[in-house]
Amino acid sequence: MTRLRTAALVGNPNAGKSALFNALTGARQKIANYPGVTVERVSGRMTLPSGEPVELIDLPGSYSLDAASPDEEVTRQVVLGEFPGEAQPETLVVVVDAANLEQHLVFAQEMIALGRPTVVALNMVDLAERDGLAIDPDALSDALGVPVVPTVAVRKRGLDALADAMDAAPGQDISTRHDVGHLTLPERRLAARNMVKGAILSESGERRLHTHLDKILLHPWLGPITLFALLFVMFQAVFAWADPLIGAIEGVAELASGFVTAAMPESFLRDLITEGVIAGVGSVVVFLPQIIILFAFILVMEQSGYMARAAFIMDRLMAYVGLSGRSFIPLLSSFACAIPGIMATRSIADPKDRLTTILIAPLMTCSARLPVYTVIIGAVIPATSVGPGIGLQGLVLFGLYLAGIVGAMAVALVLRRTATKGAASGFIMELPKYQLPPLRDLAIGLWQRAWVFLRRAGTIIFAATVILWLLLTFPKADPGESQLDASAAGHIASFMQPAFEPIGFQREMTLALVPAMAAREVAVASLATTYAVEAEGEAETEQALRGQIAARWSLPTALAFLAWFIFAPQCLSTIAVARRETNGWKWPAVMVIYLFALAYIFAGLTYWSAVALGL
Repeated sequence: MTRLRTAALVGNPNAGKSALFNALTGARQKIANYPGVTVERVSGRMTLPSGEPVELIDLPGSYSLDAASPDEEVTRQVVLGEFPGEAQPETLVVVVDAANLEQHLVFAQEMIALGRPTVVALNMVDLAERDGLAIDPDALSDALGVPVVPTVAVRKRGLDALADAMDAAPGQDISTRHDVGHLTLPERRLAARNMVKGAILSESGERRLHTHLDKILLHPWLGPITLFALLFVMFQAVFAWADPLIGAIEGVAELASGFVTAAMPESFLRDLITEGVIAGVGSVVVFLPQIIILFAFILVMEQSGYMARAAFIMDRLMAYVGLSGRSFIPLLSSFACAIPGIMATRSIADPKDRLTTILIAPLMTCSARLPVYTVIIGAVIPATSVGPGIGLQGLVLFGLYLAGIVGAMAVALVLRRTATKGAASGFIMELPKYQLPPLRDLAIGLWQRAWVFLRRAGTIIFAATVILWLLLTFPKADPGESQLDASAAGHIASFMQPAFEPIGFQREMTLALVPAMAAREVAVASLATTYAVEAEGEAETEQALRGQIAARWSLPTALAFLAWFIFAPQCLSTIAVARRETNGWKWPAVMVIYLFALAYIFAGLTYWSAVALGL
């Protein structure tokens, strides 16, 4: 019995292969798994114009034959005839996205270089035309040396012409093709760019603008400068734009405290509300404007299409530490919260890349650390200008975030040469179109994140603050004795103090580290509650807390506390998510141990250096 001729649909992800496969085969499809791997094998039968039946295989999307994932490995093995029990396809149908042609032609050249009968399906030409792009298929065919057929799979346009080209494919004269087998990846990218230039008949002004933007934002030197300038503006804005709103929220907290004090007689309940709830929880809620500003920048970067480009910019830098740009988006997401950042590592195919990214994600300064940073910076760093539009406080905040990034890269470098040893994997991803972020989507995103923060303030932070207040309030001090000395919390702090005294931490600072393991922001609430109890009922607003820190802490002590929070382990929820994503406690334990060690070492180095310099 003569074996059925086979043809394979290959191409980058999101090229429309599956839609084209469905249009060509109809209901005559079989779905199973490739033996030994959990990758779907989808095949179907079509009949060519000559009447010859063909088995059509829809292979997983791939960016290169240099496989970086199980899906890409299956594609590579099937195309090269190396997969056990799978015949090498006689004809290759390379599906490319007409609206994203330059990137898709890189892989198309790699397929054509195999010297097999090949047809290129120029798919989704309707979307390209909608975007103002007109392409000459004949010019593209001349450049590639294979037939190029325009198609719109979802509307079944161009299917007959594609079937005709597949029917004639075995008679192609391979010798007339351009020899591209020896080209390197950068040379293929350059060739793809030149092919697209020669094949474009016309394009809209908007598309030309996007092309010019990419030339700047993806430039090897201008791109990183633009990215770091944007991050710098973001941290300046966190201080400069939020102050009026913080003042308004703080005023509400003061009014609430005054109302409770006036309306209720002196009692346990009144002290709990003013010292525990308003002083503790309120001291964290006032930072909501700063957190919203931080999230607004991140959401705009995501929704405008810039985030994916930032990942490309960082790819070259991250390759030096053994990672790829694919790790950048989970790490940038960790600036908001390490939990979704760690969960986002699921998109990283290489298991060692993924594990390394999980282990360093807590070093990205999450929004929960922002209240700690801003209250201490506001207390010990003067609000002076160091240049046009550049405040010293924002500059210090930028430095803290930068220190976290540098620390993460250093740890990644060590891990990739020891526990997670391996070379950096390749990185290719689709670049979305530039667009103005829809205001409705932006507003919904900000509301969701604000609600998460407020919910934490009303649950975790509230509970931790009330428990701490109770520990600070009982047992009651004897006349002339400090309440902090007499309290259960004071005894806990005194027990821990010998370990932290060498790095400059005072007793109330040491005490704040314990509830901060529940949530980073609780460190601020802890300090506010402690000082409120010591002040015998005066609710500590954020401004008053800054005054207490400025009066009680030396600059070396404050800088050491900031250094601790750059490296200190994230909240317990983050550790739990790391356990779930790594399927065990081994790697979360490694993460907690190394983070505590770095926090202690760098807090100490900061304190000792500052003292030695006479700060």
